[in-house]
Amino acid sequence: MLEKLALSAIREQRSNRRWKIFFRFAFLIVLALIAWGLLNVSGEGTVTTGRHTGLVTLTGEISSEGQASAENIDASLESAFSDTNTVGVILRINSPGGSPVQAAIINREIRRLRAKYPSKPLYVVVDDMCASGGYYVAVAADKIFVDQASIVGSIGVLMEGFGFTGLMDKLGVERRLHTSGANKGLFDPFTPESDKAKEHAQKMLDQIHEQFIAAVKQGRGSRLKDPNNPDLFSGLFWTGQQSVELGLADAFGDTDYVARNVIKAENIVDYTVKSNFADRLASRFGASIGDAAMKALANFGVRASIQ
Repeated sequence: MLEKLALSAIREQRSNRRWKIFFRFAFLIVLALIAWGLLNVSGEGTVTTGRHTGLVTLTGEISSEGQASAENIDASLESAFSDTNTVGVILRINSPGGSPVQAAIINREIRRLRAKYPSKPLYVVVDDMCASGGYYVAVAADKIFVDQASIVGSIGVLMEGFGFTGLMDKLGVERRLHTSGANKGLFDPFTPESDKAKEHAQKMLDQIHEQFIAAVKQGRGSRLKDPNNPDLFSGLFWTGQQSVELGLADAFGDTDYVARNVIKAENIVDYTVKSNFADRLASRFGASIGDAAMKALANFGVRASIQ
């Protein structure tokens, strides 16, 4: 009996040692992956050989906190243009729009880089959608290529929000808002919207809209078939086929076609800055929840966007 007990204890100790070794080894692997992710940022420090087409991808909503921020896109474009082996750059866009500020920053950076590297053209290739803020960015390119079924345009500005005054009255809730400054609570969603608030908001929207229109006319110039068409800048959007007919886009073509037949450098190198492993973990387990909460809170107020 003593012998059996001793052997059982020995087997248990061996099993515990094996599990400890396994967990330590797994922990080391996780640490190595995290360290690799922290150091690895796609699109930065890209080493290339031979002539090629540089690719930068702008996907999703254009915002200061997202992947399609001006900081990320501008850094990607700078890397693509500055590579001596890059003979042309493609900015592939699939975006419904977003922040007019971020879109304007990217627009200006594209024009700066085109002036700095005049021998390297920049072409926009539209995937499914290049609307509003996405189109604000696109008009800075040398040419815009689309698919016949792409969605293009939506040259307009909106300001969104909610009002809860009727609901609060039904629930018997009293709003108590104290401000310092006569207009501090101008867009408070829990008080009735005044004529002054509407007028002020409309002036801001009109001003941003005019900036958008000026950018389109500057970028497209005489290629716009009818710049006086009242529908052109009304916020309407069109198919890729219609956008070519209107002069909002230049021709049909995808990324491979433009690289191969227009730039004539079919080897494509992606310079798009992407989030690293640690950023993706933070975004998945924490930042996404915080962002959703902030957006929910923001929707109780108002914000301007070109979407």
